Amino acid sequence: MGSEEEPSQMRRALVDSLAGAISGGISRTVTSPLDVIKIRFQVQLEPTTSWGVLQRDVYGPSKYTGLLQATKDILREEGLPGFWRGNVPALLMYMPYTAIQFTVLHKLKTFASGSSRTEDHLHLSPYLSYVSGALAGCAATIGSYPFDLLRTILASQGEPKVYPTMRSAFVDIIKTRGVQGLYSGLSPTLVEIIPYAGLQFGSYDTFKRSMMTWNRYRYSHLNLGSEDDSVSSFQLFLCGFAAGTFSKAACHPLDVVKKRFQIEGLKRHPRYGARIESSTYKGMYHALKEIVAKEGFGGLYKGLFPSLVKSAPAGAVTFVAYEYISDWLESILM
Repeated sequence: MGSEEEPSQMRRALVDSLAGAISGGISRTVTSPLDVIKIRFQVQLEPTTSWGVLQRDVYGPSKYTGLLQATKDILREEGLPGFWRGNVPALLMYMPYTAIQFTVLHKLKTFASGSSRTEDHLHLSPYLSYVSGALAGCAATIGSYPFDLLRTILASQGEPKVYPTMRSAFVDIIKTRGVQGLYSGLSPTLVEIIPYAGLQFGSYDTFKRSMMTWNRYRYSHLNLGSEDDSVSSFQLFLCGFAAGTFSKAACHPLDVVKKRFQIEGLKRHPRYGARIESSTYKGMYHALKEIVAKEGFGGLYKGLFPSLVKSAPAGAVTFVAYEYISDWLESILM
């Protein structure tokens, strides 16, 4: 019995990891331009809106003051490839991240429900969905964090490049900061990922259950003879869209703090604004206080609009792609 169950568990893990990696890669590549703009906003000490430029004079002139202006500037100065800057380390980060996340998530839900069937996981309490999502997010973050750091550095450096390749960035970080430098900003990242992943997966399951209830209600009132509660691809897209928006909006300030830690000491060209020197922030709480004191509360929400514009479709694409790829792989491997 055990020998039959083990291959089944291994195949299940393979399905989850492959589906997670592929869906993560698709989502990441499609939304890369918005991620680059979001990072440029987050690491800019100067105001990121025209109104903010008029209101605050702590720093010099702003490089980026809006989504459209930033898009035109990057296109003019760096060309189309500028929108996919840092995409290779991002894929190296995001594909294992989503692979680990979905695999651990399925394992936790299987343990909690006593069944490996995906449909049985929908009967778990919302509380368990949130906790499972948070734990899966932590495991995935720790496993892929160095690539997240490299992605942020390469995406934020602008022109002329500080690091021409991912390897040169990696080597310099090891030389100047040591191995621990590859984990700069990990603490605020974990503090961010616990509520973020919990809200993302928990709210997705909640929205999906609500959609299934709505489908049963609709079919029963249309007298179609059967209560089909299956969720369409468009409905899955809407659930993922809503989950991505909700979770990102709630956790954005912690993402800003994480990005500041990740690029400390990066010698960008002066036209990109004031540099964040090494040891500018002594800890997460100190960083939050400094940002609010010097940039106002709005500083904690720099890049929120492109982040939401990116995260909502990214969440939708990831969940929909995962559901369909997972079903396809199950038909082949299970």
